[in-house]
Amino acid sequence: MREKIRPRKCDRAAAPLAAIVHRNSQIAEVQSRWHRCIATLAPAAIRTVLIDYPPSAIGYRTMPTTVFTIANQKGGVGKTTTAVNLAAALAEKKIHTLLVDLDPQANATSAVGVEKQAGKSLYGPLRGEGSAVEMITPTAYEHLALIPSEEDLAAAEIELAQTENYLARLNTVLTPVRDSNGYRVIIIDCPPALGMLSMNSLVAADFLLIALQCEYLALEGLGQILRNVERLKSAHINDRLELGGIVMTMFDLRTNLSRQVVDEVKQHLPDKIFKTVIPRTVRLSEAPSFGKTIFAYDPANPGAAAYRQLGKEVIERFGLAKS
Repeated sequence: MREKIRPRKCDRAAAPLAAIVHRNSQIAEVQSRWHRCIATLAPAAIRTVLIDYPPSAIGYRTMPTTVFTIANQKGGVGKTTTAVNLAAALAEKKIHTLLVDLDPQANATSAVGVEKQAGKSLYGPLRGEGSAVEMITPTAYEHLALIPSEEDLAAAEIELAQTENYLARLNTVLTPVRDSNGYRVIIIDCPPALGMLSMNSLVAADFLLIALQCEYLALEGLGQILRNVERLKSAHINDRLELGGIVMTMFDLRTNLSRQVVDEVKQHLPDKIFKTVIPRTVRLSEAPSFGKTIFAYDPANPGAAAYRQLGKEVIERFGLAKS
C-alpha cells in the first residue's frame, strides 16, 4: 500500500505566506488605481489630502461605496443635524465618509467648521464645469471629508430644469468619486424642499434616510416623499433606490405627543424605523454655531450618545463594517 505523502512543514508555512503575498499585491493594485484617479482628476492643492486615504488605509476600499441621502421637504426637522452627526459617528468608527452639502444654506458646511467659499460647491460640476473630486475638502475630523455648499447652488434649482437628463446630473457628477472606492459612505444633505436638488439626490442615492420630527405635522410630508421614491423607481430612473430608514428626531420624553408619533410610524413602517430616537436637546442646537459636531462639542450629552448609537445601527443594517 502506497504511503500517504504528508506536506512538509515548509510547504504548510508557504501556503499562508503565499496568501499574504497575493493579498498585498491586490492592495497595491487598488492603491495604484486610486492614486492614478487622484492624479487625473484632483488639483495639486488637494491631492495630498486624498492620497492620505488610500484604498487599503481604512480597510474598506475594495468595497462599493454606499450613498445615503437625508431628505425631508419640511424644514426644521433635524435633517442637517442628522446628516452631520451621523457622518461623524461613522467616521468615529473609522469608516471613511464623504458628507455632501447640497443645501444652498450651507448649514452642514458650517456645522463641521468649514468656511463657505465662492466656487467651492457642486454648482460648477452640475453645470459641467470642473469635477466633484476638485471640491472635496478636508475637515478637522479624521475619516470625514466634505463637499461644501454655497449660495450660488440655489441657482441650480432653476438651471437644472433646462439641461438634458436634469434628474441624473448629480448622479453623473458623483460617479467618479463613487467608482474610485475612496469612500465607504457618501451622505448627502438636501435642501428642505422636494425641488431639483433633492430629486437629484434621490436619483444618486442607494438609500433614503428620512429625518422625522416627533410631531404630527411632520407625518403629513412622509407620504409625499415616499410617493416620489416610488415614482422614480416605477419610471426606472433609479431602480436601486430604497427607503433605508426613518430617524425620529426631537423626541421629548415629557410629552405624550412624541410617544404617539413614534408609535404611529412603528405601526405603519415597523421594519424601517430605527430603534434609536434622537432626543430634543439644546446642545445639539448649539453645536453647529461653534462649527462642531455634537461629539466634539459635548461628547457626554444624550444627543451624542443617541447619534453614536444610530451610527452603530446604520453600520449593522447596511453591512458597512464588513471587510
